[in-house]
Amino acid sequence: MTVSFWICETCAVEHSEQVGVCAICADERQWVPADGQRWTTLEEMTAAGTTVSIKEVEPGLYGVTSEPPTGIGQQAMLVQTAKGNLLWDPIGYVDDDAVRRVRELGEVAAIIASHPHMYGVQVEWSHRLGGVPVYVSEADAEWVARQDPVIQTWSGKLTPLPGITVIQPGGHFPGSAVTHWSEGADGKGVILSGDTIFANPDRTSVSFMRSYPNRIPLSGPVVERVARSLDVFDYDRLYNNFGASIPTDAKSVVHRSAARHAAWTRGDYDHLT
Repeated sequence: MTVSFWICETCAVEHSEQVGVCAICADERQWVPADGQRWTTLEEMTAAGTTVSIKEVEPGLYGVTSEPPTGIGQQAMLVQTAKGNLLWDPIGYVDDDAVRRVRELGEVAAIIASHPHMYGVQVEWSHRLGGVPVYVSEADAEWVARQDPVIQTWSGKLTPLPGITVIQPGGHFPGSAVTHWSEGADGKGVILSGDTIFANPDRTSVSFMRSYPNRIPLSGPVVERVARSLDVFDYDRLYNNFGASIPTDAKSVVHRSAARHAAWTRGDYDHLT
């Protein structure tokens, strides 16, 4: 069997060839299994029964996941607009049925990952959706392991579709991005934050980390910078990349959480420890 590309089992990011270890997983923000690097292919995952689920999250917004989860297990987001759709944080699996169902919701006009952990099989999604642009942060382009003409680098601010704006607050990665969808939350605005800003299980706070699995924090000043960067937008709701959300008052939640993080890293609450 001829394999056109390989997929890291741990992060589900596509690679043009097998290497000794996936660079994304070898980085301090991720991890390599104790028994070493593992590779898979789309064909192997299909044979194992992997499928794609697409569910409405709110009007005009759909969550795309694989069953069983691949790699890190993110939930991709499909945002509908009158001029085409955005596929955000693409998952590490795709098949013909998934492409058909995605296209039933409208043609995808852009694919964007919030950061390298979320690259998934972004190039393969593009190829199967007709070669749509895959926008990759210039600051994080070194992490792309499957180069292709569909990849376009960007920096600063990107407006791939009317009503959708992508910026780069950084933090988790230098190019870590968030998407603002102006029509979301009944016109109050939605932030798709990846894990640049991570909605917590309590639904009333968010977290900011350099590494989530390895518990490496960011500094207070960086976290406050990330929070401030979103002030250019009106938004009421925030979704992370694993299906959790801040359902309302998200802008206030982001600022309160950033202030709390900064206070703890300054030592303001050391008397409680």
